Amino acid sequence: MISLLIAALVTGLITTPDLIFDFAIHKGMSEQLAHNMADQVIGKRLATAFGNTAGRIGILIALASIIGTSLMKSGGAERIVRSLLAVFGKKNSSLAFLSGSFVLAIPVFFDTVFYLMIPLVKSISVRNPVKFSLYLMTVVAAGVMAHSLIPPTPGPLFVAEELGIDLGAMMIGGLGVGIITTLSGYAYAIWANRRWEVPLRDTPDISIEELKEISNQREDELPNIWISLLPIVLPILLITGNTFLNMFIGNDLTISPNEQNLLKTFSIIGDSNIALTISACIALFLLWRRVKDVSLFKKYITESLMSAGIIILITSSGGAFGQMLQQTGIGVRIEGIASNYQMAILPLAFIITAVVRTAQGSATVAMVTAIGVMSGFATAGLSFHPVYLALAIGCGSKIFAWMNDSAFWIISKMSGMTEKETVRHFSFLLMTMGISGLIAVMILSYLFPFT
Repeated sequence: MISLLIAALVTGLITTPDLIFDFAIHKGMSEQLAHNMADQVIGKRLATAFGNTAGRIGILIALASIIGTSLMKSGGAERIVRSLLAVFGKKNSSLAFLSGSFVLAIPVFFDTVFYLMIPLVKSISVRNPVKFSLYLMTVVAAGVMAHSLIPPTPGPLFVAEELGIDLGAMMIGGLGVGIITTLSGYAYAIWANRRWEVPLRDTPDISIEELKEISNQREDELPNIWISLLPIVLPILLITGNTFLNMFIGNDLTISPNEQNLLKTFSIIGDSNIALTISACIALFLLWRRVKDVSLFKKYITESLMSAGIIILITSSGGAFGQMLQQTGIGVRIEGIASNYQMAILPLAFIITAVVRTAQGSATVAMVTAIGVMSGFATAGLSFHPVYLALAIGCGSKIFAWMNDSAFWIISKMSGMTEKETVRHFSFLLMTMGISGLIAVMILSYLFPFT
């Protein structure tokens, strides 16, 4: 955390007020707000950047930690894992995680999907620790690609709107390329799992010994499958319901009063913070029904929140570093440089997005920056449908995720991996999928231009 804050501080100190002003104007701020931002002292800018990330992920991580601890300590995660094994079989466990994460990440942010899946990954890995990294990578591989290629997540939604692409076409294209890239990620996950061993380690929320004890429980000691699933399924249903209601009737001026009330209700309970709060309450009930001891109950929840606090601090520091890099105007500079070079359009879009992602850490910011450069090409007589341009940008946003990306730290700390292991099993995984996605997009645009 201290290393990341120092890196953010040094970056902020060498960024001149003129660069900060240009960045703020480029982000759409008024001149007055841009001047105010440029005149802020470095400590204030650093604290604001830290707070922006903490505000986005802090509550979610705390709630997710409570849900995860409650599911594991109560035996709920164990019940789900045994049910999954009964349905898919031990040999297909990784495919169950792969398909489940891909489907869930279409309407739900990847971070939320990961928070909800990591307890299951740990519970199933205690039976076969050799495959821990494989299960982990399948969740990551499927979730991140759906997040960058398929609306209604913000990145692909914004790119589709800027290019004037029908959302249905973007969804179909994102699904097709997403499946290809996810399968390439799955192939990399199998290879990396064989090459580099990642042991299942103790984390502050639960130890390996506790996981083993839970996995040895009798069937009649475990909670019912339906209440075990509820803390995972309910927030997904609420968030998904809010997302699709806004898509289909949110902008309709002729909706009935009942539809308006439904929309308002889901705008509240479908917010990710509220949805996970409801889920955490159910998970706490599940845990209390299991332990029925106040001191032990408090001990488990305190440990889960302490674990979450460490993750929030490190992740927010990484986010602050990324935002300090953004204020240098690196994205604006890349736009200017790229406009002076006439490269092949799809590789150009991919490279611009990849460079911005590597420089400042945010996949969504990288996509927004790239579309600012490339949007003019959509009306310049492309020889293929503009959806391929959008998909190339989405694939470019996967390269290169490292320590200025908050997701890097979330995955590292919640799984117990070291930084080196996270680069191998997260950063390289995303890079493999991004490159395979570009190749797929270029081939598909040649074979099926749809002009």
